[in-house]
Amino acid sequence: MSDIEFIGFISNNNSSETIVRQGPVLDPVHIETVAKAHENAGFDRALLAFHSTSPDSLQVAQHVLGVTSRLNVLIAQRPGFTAPTLLARQFAVLDQFSRGRVALHVITGGNAAELRQDGNTLDDKSERYARTSEFLDIVRSQWTSEKPFSYAGKYYQVENAFAQLKPYRKEGIRIYFGGASDAAIDVAGRHADTYALWGESYAQVREQVARVSAAAARHGRPAPRFSLSVRPILAETEEKAWAKAQAVLERATALQDQTGYRKPADGHATDGAKRLLAIAEQGKRVDKRLWTEIAKLTGANSNTTALVGTPEQVAEVFGDYYDLGISHFLIRGFDPLIDAIEYGRELIPATRQLIAARQRAKGVAAE
Repeated sequence: MSDIEFIGFISNNNSSETIVRQGPVLDPVHIETVAKAHENAGFDRALLAFHSTSPDSLQVAQHVLGVTSRLNVLIAQRPGFTAPTLLARQFAVLDQFSRGRVALHVITGGNAAELRQDGNTLDDKSERYARTSEFLDIVRSQWTSEKPFSYAGKYYQVENAFAQLKPYRKEGIRIYFGGASDAAIDVAGRHADTYALWGESYAQVREQVARVSAAAARHGRPAPRFSLSVRPILAETEEKAWAKAQAVLERATALQDQTGYRKPADGHATDGAKRLLAIAEQGKRVDKRLWTEIAKLTGANSNTTALVGTPEQVAEVFGDYYDLGISHFLIRGFDPLIDAIEYGRELIPATRQLIAARQRAKGVAAE
């Protein structure tokens, strides 16, 4: 069985760096349409993001699962705002209803000002990661313990905690994890089943894979799987793809005030954003076809680097990343619905074929 996984992105409405939202903040028709498009396009799962002011991703994911039959969901949550015992039970229930289609994406959060909107009182980022580690200790125990357990940490204390309902599969619910600081890497080594990187350069990916693998070894765990998040810009020729990228940049620049995708006024940047901005300083185009202009424009507040080219050319780059240890690709476009359909028609099949061929060449069974 191939270990390749394609992860899409389902937003709450039709908007992006290049599209100004016209409809409601929570647009059920958009959510349902994009969810079904991802399923039909051959995505393995789709991410539901978390922000302090946006609709609750757990409830949106429940709706996505209800209108699809095969698509898995990756539900982002921030430790510190829901009790870990409760969140573990919420996820187990949803996992049972969906027959194992649920995964948890843990985002500790790097912007203290935004976190205060949800009542966070820990401004020190290292402390927030320490809290995340305790949170995940308890979540895992809720999912696995066959008898009541107690936990006495600095941030969480529970007595005789127990969940009658466990996840759908014996192996449980996979935990995806993001964060690039030293404190984040240590927590990833202890807890992550999949570690998520943004769309970084080959050299940066090599470095992060080594850091996280070493952290996992320190905790006596095997290295997790690795995911890369990037924004493919595709066209039938390379020249047309770069022209399309330039049009994306011009439109994103013109619409900054209306979309809200702009550099933070306070200059705030997470460690992950700093890594993207560092490669943007190397130039507009890094390695074969990693394009950095949107990251530079927006302050890299989310996954904003792109791969530009024909589907076959971008698939080749995914093959390069695969050779560096990446097996999951989180891809989303600047036109959420249209791009998801296009990825499914050309990019996903091309990448699966290319990597399967590489696996066969190395004597690794792809099926």
